[in-house]
Amino acid sequence: MVTEVLEALQPKNGQVIVDMTFGAGGHAKEILKAAPDVHYIASDRDPFANSIALKIAAEERSQGKITPVLSRFSEVPVHLHEHGIQPGTIDAFFFDLGVSSMQFDRPERGFSLSQDGPLDMRMDGARFPDSPTAADVVNTLSPRDLAHILKKYGEEKKAQQIANIIVEARYTFGTFSRTKQLADIILGAFNSGVFTQDKLSHHAHVATKSFQALRIFVNNELNEINNGLEVARHYLKPQGRCVVISFHSLEDRIVKRHFLDIDINADPNMSIHDHFRNANVSFDVKTIQEDFMTKLWQPLSRKVKEPSPDECWRNPRSRSAKLRAALKV
Repeated sequence: MVTEVLEALQPKNGQVIVDMTFGAGGHAKEILKAAPDVHYIASDRDPFANSIALKIAAEERSQGKITPVLSRFSEVPVHLHEHGIQPGTIDAFFFDLGVSSMQFDRPERGFSLSQDGPLDMRMDGARFPDSPTAADVVNTLSPRDLAHILKKYGEEKKAQQIANIIVEARYTFGTFSRTKQLADIILGAFNSGVFTQDKLSHHAHVATKSFQALRIFVNNELNEINNGLEVARHYLKPQGRCVVISFHSLEDRIVKRHFLDIDINADPNMSIHDHFRNANVSFDVKTIQEDFMTKLWQPLSRKVKEPSPDECWRNPRSRSAKLRAALKV
């Protein structure tokens, strides 16, 4: 969604832009083409992505144009402070959430279902050697805890069945260490074959939701997204732009709540408008000012943007992408 990202970001020379998910630098290259003289903070928690950012920065003729940062979302303020960047001074933040194609295509990272690899899934790689891997999760947790993770983070309907099968298998065959081992065991909970249909009626491996749940849990992704959006609001200038691409409902829900100023702990379907829908209820001036005039974000569009059919055909991994953008009020 490069075109949509550029339309939402509107990069201009002289700006400071923070890319919170640099990845392989695909979006960064297009943003820098549109505005060559921006100060581009290229942040990513993945050491391999950081090595790409370092290489691109070294190739730039004008040193200092790209500043590579190895960081989780929650760690970004420390790095911004180190580079002399103060709150309220950044023009734009960009997030491209989830796992990158670069991570999926490297089987040794343990994210892919199509290629066998170690059951790792840590986006930080070995940067935090004591952090648990996906193998640690499936080899140690109880059926109840595993089912909770699969249901909450994967929205998997067969969470308890899958959890029971995993625990039974590790007692029978030993611990899990490979992605294919786990995928084959999960397959046993389904009678419909290897593939099922996702919400967009596309074929998806039956273990996809379980792998998603383990990845989100291992990387504490949802908390990091929430933290990242708080960082963006704190560091953006008034009317600064925040653009987010998400790939599943759990991510998009957090982004939507932030941009619509819905309490992150409130009922998922309850907005301020819903609270005051009863026409028989009247409000004083103070209530209206507190609830309606203290918005933190101004969404650029009421409707979420999705990739075109042509892009989905060219890049099937983009088919579930959703783009939301907002201005800091």
